[in-house]
Amino acid sequence: MKFLIIGGDAAGMSAASRAKRHLPEMGVQVLEKTRDVSYSACGMPYNIADAGRDMDDLVVRSADVFRRKQGIDLLTEHQVLSIDPQAKTVSGKTGAGEPFGFGYDKLLIAAGASPLMPDVPGVALPGVMALKNLEDGRRLKAYLARQTVRKALIIGMGYIGLEMVEALCSRGVAVDMVKPGPVFLPWMQPMLAEVVRETVTDNGVGLYAGHPVEAIERGGGGLRVICRERTFSADLVLCAIGVAPNSQIAADAGLALGLNGAIAVDRRLRTSNADIYAAGDCADAYHLVTGKKTWVPLALRANRAGWAVADNICGRPVALPGIAGTAVFKVFDLQVARTGLSQREALDAGFEPVDVQIQARSRAHAHPGAATISIQMLADKKSGRLLGAQMVGREGVAHRINAVAVALHNRMTVADFAQTDLAYAPPFSPVWDPLLTTANQLMKKL
Repeated sequence: MKFLIIGGDAAGMSAASRAKRHLPEMGVQVLEKTRDVSYSACGMPYNIADAGRDMDDLVVRSADVFRRKQGIDLLTEHQVLSIDPQAKTVSGKTGAGEPFGFGYDKLLIAAGASPLMPDVPGVALPGVMALKNLEDGRRLKAYLARQTVRKALIIGMGYIGLEMVEALCSRGVAVDMVKPGPVFLPWMQPMLAEVVRETVTDNGVGLYAGHPVEAIERGGGGLRVICRERTFSADLVLCAIGVAPNSQIAADAGLALGLNGAIAVDRRLRTSNADIYAAGDCADAYHLVTGKKTWVPLALRANRAGWAVADNICGRPVALPGIAGTAVFKVFDLQVARTGLSQREALDAGFEPVDVQIQARSRAHAHPGAATISIQMLADKKSGRLLGAQMVGREGVAHRINAVAVALHNRMTVADFAQTDLAYAPPFSPVWDPLLTTANQLMKKL
C-alpha cells in the first residue's frame, strides 16, 4: 500500500513516522510545499525576541533525518495543486515550477492553515508581514536585523498578536495594536479581559479597538496604516487577524467541508471519500462539551490526529473523542488560559450557562510571592455539568487549566469537580485551591 501525505508539519510527519513504525515496508511519501518540516511554529515569537538566536533552532527534525533514518520519501518544495479521487492521483508543481504527479492508495491531507490578510490596498508592500510558517519567521527576523524598526503596528489582538507584542517590546520596538471590532478580547469574560488589557497598556502598548484598516501606504520614511478615524505610522506592520484552513484542494476534489471551511472529518479522521483522510489545522473536529463540530487549530490535536490517521490505515482502528479547545498564552508576565466553552458559546450550544468570577491567591496566605489569579468558571444550570473555565494570573495558571480540561473530558459536574483531590503545599497553592474555591462558589449559584 502507498500512503501519500500532503503537508510535512505536525499532522503530516506524525502520520508518516507512525505509519513507518507500524508497517516498515509501507511506501510513505510526503509532499511539502515549503522547505521546512517538523518545526515548533509556536516558538517563533520567543525566538524573534532573541536577536542572537537562529530561527532554525526551532526545527525539531530535519528532512534528511526522516529520509535517512525512517525511510520516508519526503519531497520538499512540492506544492500539490489538485487531487483526482477517481484516479487516486495528485498533481502540482515544484519550487522550480516543474510539474509532478503521484498516485496513492490512501491519502492524508495535512495542508495546515494560512494567515488571513486584510483585503486592503498596500498589503503587499515591503514591511507588511504575517507570521505562520518558519519562512515567515526568517523573513520577519531578517527584516528586524536589516532595518531600523522603532515602531510596529500589529493588526489584530489574538494569541499571536499578543505574543508578538511582548517579543517586539523586548527588542525596544514601540508597538500599537488595532482591530476593526470594538471589544479587546471578545471571547473572554470582561473582568479577566480587563486584567489582560491593563497588563498590555501598562507595558506601553497602544490598544485601538474599533479601528478598521482601510489602506496601507508608504509615507514618512516608513509605512502609514490608514484606519477609518485615525492614521498610524510604523516601520513594520504585522498582520495577525487569524488563519483559514487550507482546504481549497479538498473542495475542488469534491470533498465535504465543515465549519469555517475546514475539511469535514469523522472521529477516525476520514473525509467524505473513504480513501482520503484529513488532519491538523485544515480539518475540523468534535467538541467534547457540545458533541458538535468545531474548528480550533491546535498543535496537540494536529499531532494526535496524525497518529490516529496512521493507526487507522495500518489496521489499528482508533476514534478520537474530540477537543476541549484548551489553550494558554503568555503576554509579558501574565499567563492567560481557557478550556471548554465561553458564555456565548454555551448559549449558542443550547445550554443554560451560569458562571462565577473570583480572584484568589496563587499560594498559601503566609507564603511570600503570591500572585492574584482571576478565574471564571461556567456550568449548565439544568444538569450542573461543568462547561468551561478561563484564568489569568502571573503564576499558577498555565497548568491549573489542565485540571478543568480533564474534568471536561470526563463530563464531570461542578459538584464532582469540587470534590477532586488537588495537591496542596504552601509554595504552590492555598489549602483550598483557587479552582476548588471557584467550584464551591459556582455550586452555590447553581
